[in-house]
Amino acid sequence: MTARREQRRPVWMDEPSAVVQLLKIVVIAVIVVVMLYPFLYVVASSFATPEAATAGGLLPTQFSLEAYRNIFAGDVVTHALLVSVGITVVGTVLSVALTVTTAYGLTRTRDVPGSRFALYLILLTMLFGAGIIPQYLLVRSLGLINSYWSLILPGLLSAFNLIVVRNFFMNIPRDILESARMDGAAEPSILGRIVLPLSKPVVAVVALFYAVGYWNNFFNAMLYLNDNAKWPIQQVLNHYVVQGVQLSTVQDVHQVAPPPQTIQMAVVVLATVPILVVYPFAQRYFTQGVLTGAIKG
Repeated sequence: MTARREQRRPVWMDEPSAVVQLLKIVVIAVIVVVMLYPFLYVVASSFATPEAATAGGLLPTQFSLEAYRNIFAGDVVTHALLVSVGITVVGTVLSVALTVTTAYGLTRTRDVPGSRFALYLILLTMLFGAGIIPQYLLVRSLGLINSYWSLILPGLLSAFNLIVVRNFFMNIPRDILESARMDGAAEPSILGRIVLPLSKPVVAVVALFYAVGYWNNFFNAMLYLNDNAKWPIQQVLNHYVVQGVQLSTVQDVHQVAPPPQTIQMAVVVLATVPILVVYPFAQRYFTQGVLTGAIKG
């Protein structure tokens, strides 16, 4: 009897019953509805007519493009979108380049003097931060106030992303790299022709992390940008949606302006959709890139 109990499989390895399966389906369905409903409500409200927006209900039933026409009639949102796209593209390219080159250099801790000490300093930044005031004083001393570089340089390198990329590089077989060195290949050539082609998953994931960070960052814009014309889309979103400032560009006095709620929802959609479009292209690399780089090494 005792031997049979010892040989019995654990409960979590048994085939779930029909009741348990049904319960799982119900729970997952509820979670999906709870997660999707706010997003669907925002999108539907941005397309709602003034009457449907003020009528209430779970979702508006009458739709119009008036809110988007109203927004694009001015240049506030369109210019902010272009600013965010530029900051995200430039910042992501520079951050990925710096992260990849630094991570590759830190894989040579045995050959490069001081690289292990540099690695410890980078790890230390994950535990201790200077704070907002010292960072602001540093940005001001560099003359970056009211400059787009103030939105890029302070977050140019992420210690977490660097460690993930370094650990991924450490898992590349050493024999391949040593063979390339014996054939006379220089380190930049090894990095560009061997390491990077084998590291597409982790580079894609880290690039997405950086892009999302640059796109969603409004706090640095609030601190360092004094000119409203230089605001990125997230700062515009914070100003006109969170703080409730009116964003209406109706020039015809006989034209009825859309409700403020519809305008706000349209700004939220415009600030959210671009990064959602990019996400599916890198999503397939998540498991292979992040888990391999974060666990092994």
